Amino acid sequence: MRKLLLTLVVIVSANCDGQQAAMQQSATAPTRTEFHIRYINGTNLYIDAGRNADLSEGMQLVLKQATNKLEADKENAALEPGVIARVKVVSVATTSAVCEIESTTRELTDKDVLSLPNAEVEKIVEKHTLGNTRVYPMILSFTTGDPLDEEIRDAVPQPAIPEINQSRGRIGFDMSMIQGLGQGASRSAEYGLVLRADISRIHGTYWNLNGYWRGALMTGATTSQPTMQDLMNRTYQMSLTYVNPHSHWTAGVGRLYIPWANSLEVIDGGYVARKLTDSTTTGLFFGSTPDPTAWNYNPQQEIGGAFFNVHGGSFDKLYYTSTTGFGMNMLSWNINRPFVFTENDISYKHNFSIYHSMQIDQPTANPTMPALKWGLGQSLLTIRYQVVPRVTLDLNHTYFRDVPTYSSTLLGTGLLDQYLFQGISGGARIEFPYHLSGYFTLGNSSTSTDKSSSLNMMFGASVSNIWKTGMRADVSYSKFSSSFATGNYRTVTVSRNVGEKFMLDLQGGQQTYSSTLSSNSGNYFANIMVEANLGARYFFQNAFTTQLGGTQNYNQWTSTFGIRFDNRAMARRAAHANHP
Repeated sequence: MRKLLLTLVVIVSANCDGQQAAMQQSATAPTRTEFHIRYINGTNLYIDAGRNADLSEGMQLVLKQATNKLEADKENAALEPGVIARVKVVSVATTSAVCEIESTTRELTDKDVLSLPNAEVEKIVEKHTLGNTRVYPMILSFTTGDPLDEEIRDAVPQPAIPEINQSRGRIGFDMSMIQGLGQGASRSAEYGLVLRADISRIHGTYWNLNGYWRGALMTGATTSQPTMQDLMNRTYQMSLTYVNPHSHWTAGVGRLYIPWANSLEVIDGGYVARKLTDSTTTGLFFGSTPDPTAWNYNPQQEIGGAFFNVHGGSFDKLYYTSTTGFGMNMLSWNINRPFVFTENDISYKHNFSIYHSMQIDQPTANPTMPALKWGLGQSLLTIRYQVVPRVTLDLNHTYFRDVPTYSSTLLGTGLLDQYLFQGISGGARIEFPYHLSGYFTLGNSSTSTDKSSSLNMMFGASVSNIWKTGMRADVSYSKFSSSFATGNYRTVTVSRNVGEKFMLDLQGGQQTYSSTLSSNSGNYFANIMVEANLGARYFFQNAFTTQLGGTQNYNQWTSTFGIRFDNRAMARRAAHANHP
């Protein structure tokens, strides 16, 4: 026990009547037994109470059945009599706590209210009763804290913060074979590695590894152009980030978005930033532009620059964030396009939001063409309003001065929808009963080569849990015409997920596309992917892609086998083993 600079101890004899009154007061239930969920992240959730409500690590909380609903209702199905879900408190702060979902019959939401079971209530009452009836010397003043509290705290082993060294993911080896179709067809093979990781607070530090990566280790004869499957594999993100709540510095490296400037698209590189105040951040970024779904896609292009961000408010009410910066695109380290950019986002609760990003640039012109002046290079505006929980409206405006360089092969996958309409467009998403939802976007194009304006349109519908099988289907159609591209696509997608144990995804369709950079008179494609876990440690994935009728005609098979890892179960078993 630390040396006390000034201590006055007075022994006070216990008064029987006072003890009896204290016992009666403390024998009542704790002042709070219900807690609201603030936020859910995977199997972890955050509640609005902590030590101020006598919560501690290891406590159990439950979600009780609603008495005004039938037990046959899936949303009210019982895990055990009167209980829908059980969670455990794993980390406690003064006014909040982190809980881990142990078992549940449905997905929890931020509208659910957790309760203390009777056993935990009795423990709190017993603690209060013993605390009020024990006789201690009366401590009048100390210089470094309460020695009685310190003695009790030192005697209780403190568990490690749950996110430290929490790791899960998988690593596997894959083989891909491509068979060309038609006259002069060729074959090629590729062997690669795939890694998915979610590792937080590595070795107790503030470094985290998150994302997905797929790369080739050995390649045989290759085709002249990348296939649809190869392009989709390049849309991965994998980043090593440093996030320390006690430091003004943060950084990231890998294939990632700049957190304060998503409009710059994914880069292969990194960023470093410093928090100036609680609401302002400045930083630098550098890398290349490898994502085939980006409007400025070019694997040989370098990018770098600086930014300044200001943000404030609350997501529960009014929230805003604004980023301004400058940068430079280079080809072979020669200046190609200097630019200035802004990105602004403002939202009110979950009902209304406005997002706008733009770049003012000066592209390097072809030597045979006149030099270009500074001007608006691209602008994206989205206004979204949730009329009621089942109906969301949006208004969009898209502008590009130059032809976007995204890979048009991915047109029918839906990854390029935000770039296909130029000018003003509007749409809605409506959720109907029986797990059915519909969406549409309409816009008017008057800058194409047509003699009159044409109507851009996209319609789609999706349904989930078809015939109670858990299968989901989506059908969509799009027709677009702008100054830089015209075309249409039709796609059908069917998927089925059983947690993380099994996944089936089927996608097929037809697409046409024409622009000044590429042309596709029409082709058909199909993707089939099956993934399954083999026991607790292994997984298997098999995919098939075919494309017919366009500039490329081929079949592609990809098979992956690997190992899964997850140390959370080991940590839970160790915690239970050490629990008295």
